[in-house]
Amino acid sequence: MDREVEAASERLEEVQRAVDPDNPDADALVRRETEYHALNAKLDDLNIAETGLVFGRIDIADADPENPVPGRGVLDRRYIGRMGMDDRADNYRTLLLDWRAPMARPYYLATTAHPEGVEIRRNIRMKGRTVSAVDDEVLSGRNGHDSHLDGAQSDGSQLSRMSDVGSEAALLRAMNSPRTGHMQSIVETIQREQDEIIRDPTRGVLVVGGGPGTGKTAVALHRVAYLLYTWRDQLARTGVLVVGPNHTFLDYISRVLPELGETGVVLSTVGDLVPGVTPHATESLLTREVKGSEDMALILKRAVRNVQTVPEGDIALRIDGIDLAVTPAMVAAARTRARRSRKPHNEARPIFADQLTRLIAEALAERIGADPLGGKNLLSEADVDQLHDDLAEEGQVERIVDTHFPQLDAPAVLADFLSDADAIAAAAHDYDDITRDALFRTDGWAFTAADTALIDELYTLTGVPTPAGESEKADKQWRELVADAEDALDILASSANTDTDDEFEAEVLSAHDIIDAETLASRQRETDIRSTAERARGDLSWAYGHVIVDEAQELTPMEWRMVFRRCPSRWMTLVGDPAQTSSPAGVETWADSLSPFVGERYRFHELTVNYRTPAEIMEFADEVLAEIDPDAEPAVTVRSTGEPVRRLPAQTDPDLVRTELEASGGLAVVVTKDNVGDVKGLEFDHVVVVDPDAIVNSSPQGWQDLYVAITRATQTLTLIG
Repeated sequence: MDREVEAASERLEEVQRAVDPDNPDADALVRRETEYHALNAKLDDLNIAETGLVFGRIDIADADPENPVPGRGVLDRRYIGRMGMDDRADNYRTLLLDWRAPMARPYYLATTAHPEGVEIRRNIRMKGRTVSAVDDEVLSGRNGHDSHLDGAQSDGSQLSRMSDVGSEAALLRAMNSPRTGHMQSIVETIQREQDEIIRDPTRGVLVVGGGPGTGKTAVALHRVAYLLYTWRDQLARTGVLVVGPNHTFLDYISRVLPELGETGVVLSTVGDLVPGVTPHATESLLTREVKGSEDMALILKRAVRNVQTVPEGDIALRIDGIDLAVTPAMVAAARTRARRSRKPHNEARPIFADQLTRLIAEALAERIGADPLGGKNLLSEADVDQLHDDLAEEGQVERIVDTHFPQLDAPAVLADFLSDADAIAAAAHDYDDITRDALFRTDGWAFTAADTALIDELYTLTGVPTPAGESEKADKQWRELVADAEDALDILASSANTDTDDEFEAEVLSAHDIIDAETLASRQRETDIRSTAERARGDLSWAYGHVIVDEAQELTPMEWRMVFRRCPSRWMTLVGDPAQTSSPAGVETWADSLSPFVGERYRFHELTVNYRTPAEIMEFADEVLAEIDPDAEPAVTVRSTGEPVRRLPAQTDPDLVRTELEASGGLAVVVTKDNVGDVKGLEFDHVVVVDPDAIVNSSPQGWQDLYVAITRATQTLTLIG
């Protein structure tokens, strides 16, 4: 298996280097593109096979007992896997059902209370291509209290008493196994309420709520794979964006996607959504709150408009020995014309320049074309147009345009704005001193995660840039290709006319009849063999077919604006829990956050079962939840470890406690008031929380931060202080 992966990877690199982009050959490019994508698909399949192709089997009572399937008695036996396989030699008989296929659904829907016709569900554990264990659950004909678990024990948990939880053996093993630095394989443990959300046909905004440990992330990732399977053609062109809370989280889930059968997605934090912007600085909670507020949209709009200036007095020009004055009224009129276009600043700039040049040309025409006898101006409209064209290349005019309507770069605009107290005061004149002071910093280029959404907003106000010269270069190359194609077609047509008898000429198709010059030229254009995900990641204006946001409760109003720009179709899956909001400008209610974009047109699902956190920990967590929202309904906890929450004195060394816990098995983490955000979305066997009171008091969202910290544990929770 390793040799196959290595060979495919090496060949993929060879293909990428195979064709010289400066001397393209159309046929070679097509072959290169075809092989490139075929190799990528092969690598995906090999990675999936390495995790174990098959994970389940269901035996379903045959719908027609009088005509059973040969060799199967009265049972319909279906094997479930991470990808589908057919036997081509046997009329494409299905050997393995892709887990996303409709016929695979009973594997996830069947419970002891609602077996869905499934008599036996088998969970198959594989290591590579070797079966390492098998667990059978007998469902039909039994009630929810005596379901047979072969190879799995209920360990005295509530799980064995919950008759509507499916695939118990796989679920128990997943919940009780030690955690690692990456998310575990989850495809075989989907539960009924999760499956209904994963396959929800909603083509708008779908919100998935639920408390800690209810599997919100699992649902989000499975939905990625399901949508790519169901809407493959559409999403293959447009791509899927998955937004997570931090890089640790993205690394945590990154290895799960190949196991789900898909790798064609873009993973990003909110702070990394703008290509070329890499946040590296930190800032206060107050500053984050101000920058995240919807008010920033107005402040930034004013900041851009304030760059569009009008001079206080006349500007002197001397054109061919003639003195002219560019008045404030002329500049103001040009600015008004540009603003009325409602185009982004940089796109409106040529309108400003053209209008100002026109006004200067008219002023110049009045001087040089004046009739000495006081009659009509001697210059025609065509003469004024010529003056306009001449002035458009005049350096003095260009300098006026640059001064009063300059070309803007969004990151530079923000950097200059944040480091200029006067500019902040002018744009935020109707806000208090606290707000204005929160925005100011001496180093404007010290971008933070909150600045990314502001830069994205500024790009909408100034215009998305085109790399210098790239557009002109591409246009020139295209014109040359079309011209060459026209010459080739003319030669072919001339040759055909020469070789054809007159009486048959009307019946013979010429080259122009079969193909036009632009179509022929397009075949000579260099093919972009990058995957959809690779192209989308570097394109600021890319419109994704679907967007999934995990820990969505953390998004601020400005970040919501940024995310919705990337999905004009509004086809999204948003996963989160407002009770776990740490962001000072984050979600309080879904209705408030989403109404500016979709009104009330979104669908809400609530996950109700906590599979991760033991009952002993949730007893304490529910007390914290009551502080956050007294009306909140806690999720049902399905497991117990018998390990109560441990409390240790304040002087206890947390690192020593973590070392002792990891020595006993599993992954442990120490959480303080300074690193709560780093563990959001993750899970650990053991959690050590240092000074819970300090966490509560360190932020207006302190109770939410504590709630997040204590619910990361799957086995034990230790409180110090």
